[in-house]
Amino acid sequence: MHDLIYLLRHGEIDRSVPRRFLGRTDPPLNAKGMSQALALGEQMRTIPFARIVASPLQRAVQTAALVGGRPVEAIEVVEDLAEIDLGTWEGRTVAEIEQCFPGAYEERGRDLAQYRPPGGESFADLADRVCPAVFDLADRNPGPLLIVAHAGVNRVLLSRLLHRPLQRLLEIPQDYGAVNIVRRAAHDLEVAAINLLGQLPAPLSFFTTTQGAARCRS
Repeated sequence: MHDLIYLLRHGEIDRSVPRRFLGRTDPPLNAKGMSQALALGEQMRTIPFARIVASPLQRAVQTAALVGGRPVEAIEVVEDLAEIDLGTWEGRTVAEIEQCFPGAYEERGRDLAQYRPPGGESFADLADRVCPAVFDLADRNPGPLLIVAHAGVNRVLLSRLLHRPLQRLLEIPQDYGAVNIVRRAAHDLEVAAINLLGQLPAPLSFFTTTQGAARCRS
């Protein structure tokens, strides 16, 4: 268990209809999101986390506090775990983007890894920010380690660990309150589980095996 990193997506937040691009906008957890985090905390209460860190955005900090059974003020934030910066796309609907930036939405779809919204980041930029931060946390801290971040953050990290092209990152499921498990192995990190929901498997010693794991070191 002590070689495991638990990588969570924050709990549910209120989303607008039609959907708006959400990166650095900072809404809190809604009631369901708080319940998800509390339920995860109950399931993970016996895990002796050596360190709990989160993105600086409040939805991640709140989730980490509820899962870890600690006050919000006690959660350590890591700036490099913040969600992708969407620049001028932040808070806009697809229709608004198509109207204000003709052709840009389609261009991003053709090059999901490298396209940057004006003033923002590409997913490649995000991966180059997130992956060194996570490897640094893994190197400097014995486990178990709890990291609470975002769909974009988790997907770029998992893509790099699985050697999957960032163009396909949206194929990696990351539901609200999802748990991913990463295992330290020598100087590598291995993906042991993705998008666990509801009842977590027990015993967690299942994840100390290397069967089916994917390795990466960057």
